[in-house]
Amino acid sequence: MGKIVNTVLGPVPSGDLGVTLTNEALLSVLPGAQYAYDITLDRAAVFETLATKLRAFKQSGGEGVVDVTGQFAGRDLRLYEALSRATGVHLIASTGQGPEGMLGGYFLTPQTNPPTPWPAEKWADLFGAEVTDGMVVPRVERRGHAGVIATAVTAEGATPTDVELLRGSARAALATGVPVTFVAGADAVAELAVITQEDLSASRVAVSSPGSSAAKLAEQGAYVVLTETSEAVALAEAGHADRILLATGGAGQAFGHEVPEAAYDHLISAVRADLPGELADQILITNPATLLAVKED
Repeated sequence: MGKIVNTVLGPVPSGDLGVTLTNEALLSVLPGAQYAYDITLDRAAVFETLATKLRAFKQSGGEGVVDVTGQFAGRDLRLYEALSRATGVHLIASTGQGPEGMLGGYFLTPQTNPPTPWPAEKWADLFGAEVTDGMVVPRVERRGHAGVIATAVTAEGATPTDVELLRGSARAALATGVPVTFVAGADAVAELAVITQEDLSASRVAVSSPGSSAAKLAEQGAYVVLTETSEAVALAEAGHADRILLATGGAGQAFGHEVPEAAYDHLISAVRADLPGELADQILITNPATLLAVKED
């Protein structure tokens, strides 16, 4: 089969992915929002909403979507499996957590003496197991293998726990061969350095919300996730076409917080309209396939 990508329905050859969006949130749920008295999370309605979006994406030439919500921000594996079967779109799910402010108390003050946040090695074990053994469906089972490790850094600046999350994500990526994607905080270049200090190549990392550091990150070999085609053109003109990924910057459906609504088909249309064909294919097909392919030892 050659190089493969882990989808929710099993491995597929990376060359079969086609047009793929690598940093999306299909279902974005603020942790705990599903239990709020004023929020109704109707899975059948969610399915119909997302299926409509994915079918439109498919009609626009789309083939794959990577969900980077990680373990507790909306990931629903059974829903994703059903959506993939119904729409024909490859869906790649992620493991991971972060930033610190979104972690549960179990991870910040575990029953240790003295209570201390989780270190990198524990994060690496947790994330790595969801790649090799399957992602956890709470209180039920493991099913499907994560295709990406996703984390995030506190916007105001990396905390010690954020640093451990980055290190743990890098170690899990090294052990399993899947890539890391992270939402940058105040210093994307320094945050990337935390990962590469763990001996993970920058070419196995995608950085979203890079701010003014996009070119520097690309120069170091990392992929840069952008939300505007004009930014993609500028970075390509600077010689970094092979480091660009594009994302909607929104969510297919969100609960508990305000998130822009994602229109996956509109992004494809915008890319095709605004970018030369060769560059569009590089960003939409070649770069995602290269990043997502599980790296063999």
